[in-house]
Amino acid sequence: MSGAEVDELVAAYQVVATHLSVIQTRSPDPMLVARLSRIVTAARAAVVGARTPAWKQVAEFFLVVFPASVYRSRHWWISAAVLSLGVAFALGVWVDTHPHVQRALLPPQDVQDLVNHQFADYYKASPAHDFALHVWTNNVWVSAVVLVGGLGLGVLTIYSLFTNVANVGVIGGYMFAAGKGGLFLGLICPHGILELTAVFVASGTGLRLGWTIVDPGPRRRADALAEEGRASIVIALGLVVVLAVSGAIEAFVTPSGLPTWARVGIGGLAEAAFLTYVWTFGRRAVLAGHTGDLDADLRGDVLPVSG
Repeated sequence: MSGAEVDELVAAYQVVATHLSVIQTRSPDPMLVARLSRIVTAARAAVVGARTPAWKQVAEFFLVVFPASVYRSRHWWISAAVLSLGVAFALGVWVDTHPHVQRALLPPQDVQDLVNHQFADYYKASPAHDFALHVWTNNVWVSAVVLVGGLGLGVLTIYSLFTNVANVGVIGGYMFAAGKGGLFLGLICPHGILELTAVFVASGTGLRLGWTIVDPGPRRRADALAEEGRASIVIALGLVVVLAVSGAIEAFVTPSGLPTWARVGIGGLAEAAFLTYVWTFGRRAVLAGHTGDLDADLRGDVLPVSG
């Protein structure tokens, strides 16, 4: 439509909407009210556009936007995972094979409490639903810190990630040194596989965000940071759900009476489901041109620039 036709449409819409309101108030004729309602509804759709139902927006987020963002940053979070697990393994072996390191880090009585009681009792210290909420909020906080830490050129991201994997490695070293490596893996693997993956995804996203500040590529630094920042928010929102799943596993599966193979199997299935979901829907969305960013009409208007 031309500009004049759009103005005419808006004016006519306002008139009919007023007529409908008057008729409904003074002399409601069901047939006339229904006819005018259809006209007003059609006009509103033409003026402001049809609104996407909420369920479709949610479905698009989880089937396109979120997996595309995670898949597009896969090189960052896979690298973060490999390096972090390497550090955790090295620290674990170091603690396990060096008794003097064990004594230097913790007093002998504290070590005994850790390997005999504290580690296993931690998962049963609170009712399952309270524990699930506590674990979920804590993991969301950790993921938020490593993700937002990218704005500081990734320094906070690297520090927070190292602190968490070092803690896992040191505790694992003490447990293996005490001959309880099987107990350690049996308790940490059911939930820890998916939980650590979520933390690695957040860390990789934070590092990518930090690198964007250093090297924005062909984009202006402000535009690149805005684009990657929006994609980072998408990942943060999606990880809230992923961490809720790992928190539920940690609260209800890890301390359960199921045999170890069953508990670890549940954790492995959850991890396989997440990776399959990212690689299937994420790869498909990226090949279709999605980047995990907002739609063009939601990004805000920008002025054209050169250079």
